[in-house]
Amino acid sequence: MRNGLRQSSGRRAAYVTSLVLTALFAALQLLGLVMLRGEDHAAALTTTLIAVLALGWAVMPLFFSGGDETLDPTRLVMLPLRPQALVSALLVSSLIGIGPLFTLALAVGSAIATAHGPAAAAAAGPAVLLVLLVCVALARAVATANVRLLTSRRGRDLALLSGLLIAVGAQVVNLGVQKLSDARSLAGLEGAADVLRWVPPATAMDAVWGLGEGAYGRALAQFALTLLVLVALLAWWRRSLTRLMINPDSSTVGAAEPAARQSAGGGVLTRLSLLSGRTGPVVQRALRYAWRDPKTKASWATALGLGLLLPVVSAAQGNGSVYTACWSAGLLGMQMYNQFGQDSSAFWMVAQTIASPRDAYLELRARTLALALVAVPYVILVTVGAAAALHQWGAFLETLGLALALLGALMGTGALASVHAPYTIPQDNGFKNVAPGQAGIATLSIMGGMLVGALLTAPVIALVIWLHTAGQHGLLWLCLPVGVAYGLGLATLGLRLAAPRAAARLPEILTAVSK
Repeated sequence: MRNGLRQSSGRRAAYVTSLVLTALFAALQLLGLVMLRGEDHAAALTTTLIAVLALGWAVMPLFFSGGDETLDPTRLVMLPLRPQALVSALLVSSLIGIGPLFTLALAVGSAIATAHGPAAAAAAGPAVLLVLLVCVALARAVATANVRLLTSRRGRDLALLSGLLIAVGAQVVNLGVQKLSDARSLAGLEGAADVLRWVPPATAMDAVWGLGEGAYGRALAQFALTLLVLVALLAWWRRSLTRLMINPDSSTVGAAEPAARQSAGGGVLTRLSLLSGRTGPVVQRALRYAWRDPKTKASWATALGLGLLLPVVSAAQGNGSVYTACWSAGLLGMQMYNQFGQDSSAFWMVAQTIASPRDAYLELRARTLALALVAVPYVILVTVGAAAALHQWGAFLETLGLALALLGALMGTGALASVHAPYTIPQDNGFKNVAPGQAGIATLSIMGGMLVGALLTAPVIALVIWLHTAGQHGLLWLCLPVGVAYGLGLATLGLRLAAPRAAARLPEILTAVSK
């Protein structure tokens, strides 16, 4: 840790800032848990809290594998260390850091909140230690078992998707907090605690409460189960370390088996390539980019995840509307923007195949078709799900018509924006999606396109409003065919307008996407 902090003043500042903020948050959590002492359902909260904390320790190494590179076991492969010595040293070293400090604060607070009586007080210390050791051993075992994945291209893809999964998790936690607030009591956690009290390391914390209640046999069984899981985790960790230290990696062995190199879904993509003319290969290439390129995959995954998450959260909060399904169309329609930026400098190969506006039109149409193959079924699925969850089937057809009209409008404006305002997407492993100096172009393209796309959908919105205000509810089904035809017309118009400009601006587009 000391050597890492010596690398730069920026790293030291970030570490100190993180330490201070974590310590303040941990202190507040500790104070809140101490104040719960004597509460009837405090044990339900602490048991659930420790289980969620352990889950965080298990999944975080998959997303932030490079956050603690000093404990990467592959850096120690040339040292004469036996597996048991390596496990012991790494376990002790892993107890030093911000994460263990935060976990210790929550475990101590949970013990104080639930320990009543001499037996419970005596067992609180071992319980806190067991919670900390199980969490750390779990994180190290998971990281070591997946170290090959985490250092590969798929591992980098997983890291790019971590923001989306954390956002989903944050929404789940937010919904849970709201449910507890509505109930004005912790009694709502009793059902979950009944299950989690037998899931280590929550078992150790629940055993402290059990000793205070006189349930000595159950508490002893819970401590034994926690110890057993700790031993199993250490054995798994040791076995993974041994395999990692003695097995060759991909840099020292021959080429992989042909079957292993085939991309997931390759059969479907191969069939798409059989479409006539230029369309098939371009659709196949666009979908392969969406599956293989980390930046493109992250963008698609974010759109798919948030497009589903927003209606679900709205429905769970009790104030939802089926119209929130239009978010899925909007977020996926935005994937049409900057179509050539995902090609980067390789766009020169595409440019060599475009000799006329007709070629440019076929290129853009095929890229739009690739997006539509995913977007249209997904929008339909989300709209059906929203209508079913909210029991608003009466608004299903009009909502689907609005969503498809919005999707078509964004596809049309996205084609124009891709031609007139292209920008470079950096190909490094960072999180920047715009090259330096092009942030203004990207912002203008995306924000302007969203505004114009929403304005272009206004006629369909006006039709829906007019049918509602005029009391013509029996004619609302017309919004679906009107929305489909209108969206298809806008997408076609956008492609027709963008194609001549694309053919005339090939050098400018190549320069813009190659920075």
